[in-house]
Amino acid sequence: MTDSSTELLAAVRLNLTPGVGPRTAEVLCGTFGSPAAVFAAPDDQLRRVSGIGAKVVGALRRTSERTAEEELRRAADAGVTVLHLGGPGYPPLLAEIPTAPRVLYVRGTLLPGDAAAIGMVGSRRCSSYGTRTAGSLARSLARAGLTVVSGMALGIDAAAHRGALEAGGRTLAVTATGMDTVYPPQHRDLAEEIAAQGAIVTEFPMGQAPTRGLFPQRNRVIAGLSLGTILVEAGRKSGALHTVRHALEQNREVFAVPGRIDDGCDGCLDALRDGATLIRDADDVLADLGSEWKRPAPTPQLFPTPESGDSRESAAAAEPLREAPRSLSEVEAAVFAAVPADAVSVETVMESDAAAQFGPGKVLAALTTLEMKRVVRRLPGNRLERA
Repeated sequence: MTDSSTELLAAVRLNLTPGVGPRTAEVLCGTFGSPAAVFAAPDDQLRRVSGIGAKVVGALRRTSERTAEEELRRAADAGVTVLHLGGPGYPPLLAEIPTAPRVLYVRGTLLPGDAAAIGMVGSRRCSSYGTRTAGSLARSLARAGLTVVSGMALGIDAAAHRGALEAGGRTLAVTATGMDTVYPPQHRDLAEEIAAQGAIVTEFPMGQAPTRGLFPQRNRVIAGLSLGTILVEAGRKSGALHTVRHALEQNREVFAVPGRIDDGCDGCLDALRDGATLIRDADDVLADLGSEWKRPAPTPQLFPTPESGDSRESAAAAEPLREAPRSLSEVEAAVFAAVPADAVSVETVMESDAAAQFGPGKVLAALTTLEMKRVVRRLPGNRLERA
């Protein structure tokens, strides 16, 4: 068994231990260094950790490796990938937050480009205005190349996912149940579409049923996967405000759409009063993120080095800037040069020298401008070509 698989097994085992939630897991792993080291620690050392009593120690001892192995087999049989904090494929943005999930179950595919993600949340019982606004924002942001993250709930969440899907973009759904449970059940078809065009993710083990207390815990993951969170429509008691609070705690951006003062938008108005950025459209979001966009960390499997024969960067660099219209700004010209004559994915442009020089936020904004100037054309499948 490799070191990575040993740590995965230990992380799953810790995640399955009754009474060990995200904060307790963080304390234990912070003290001993890793889930595997937690299980290797003697009982007396475990009991010396603040907040760890005989009950938790007993639960750790009763949760066996065999139980973790069975959980991994169950996930594999369901077509679910299990990632662990610090292991390959784990989302880098999520790894930065306090109490990051030790284990992440994934149905679908997580891509490096998903590091350029925006969360969108709001009321389950939203107005038609809220539904239209969430869908429109998600479509525009997905066309700009952002991954839209939400919780697959009724109302604003569903509108955000559907908007991204309609635009041919990527979307991630973070659930508060095990991967073998779709909640709400009427979103089974939506869940299949999300898994095919993005991913469904959860930290909860297989078989976990929906429980009220797990939804606020889930909301920190929505915020953690995102550079910023958009609050579209929410009252003062909306669960979406938990996501906003997590975003603030994680030092991520918070945006809010203004709404009527008498129409269930008190939560949004309060957020604006307390410092959230008012947005009217996707351009406001892109402009505010600016240099805060983070370029996905490359991996050898997906992004070969020049020595391994990958020609994408050299092809982009070889594209002559003289073909760019004279009216383009410096960043627009560099982005235009990164789009070759043949169709290319937005993700490839985000790996170009232009993104390295100017930052992903400015590159995405420039792509939108180039489309408006009709010098770059967007194709189905989130691909680009010169117009």
